[in-house]
Amino acid sequence: MLQINKEITIQDWELTESFTRAQGPGGQNVNKVSTAVELRFEAAKSPNLSAYVKMRLKKLAGRKWTLEGALILRVEETRSQARNREIARNRLKALIIESTMKPKRRVPTRPTFGSQKRRLASKIQRGTVKSLRGKVKDDE
Repeated sequence: MLQINKEITIQDWELTESFTRAQGPGGQNVNKVSTAVELRFEAAKSPNLSAYVKMRLKKLAGRKWTLEGALILRVEETRSQARNREIARNRLKALIIESTMKPKRRVPTRPTFGSQKRRLASKIQRGTVKSLRGKVKDDE
């Protein structure tokens, strides 16, 4: 069982862990021990998440979200299987917490008159610098 916050608790049946061989450093150990963790969370089937949280989680997860509605996190940062497992669970927890928060609504603003003038002045200056780089014509 994974406690996310006061309201959300993830049951063990929703999480599946599989271990594979990791890439990177580890010497001879890297070819023998399966230290990489692939954590699969059945988010679409989870009764503990609201529809809004599931929608936000899908958007935040991006390519980690499968067509079946599962969230897959792969961690192979350390040589320790237990540490990788802990990192994967912490990432899942952080992702779910982030999906519960509503994003701030953007208030559209207009650029000030001074900033528009400065932008145009810098464009003119840059254009002159570039035009001076051209070929020099001989006046005879």
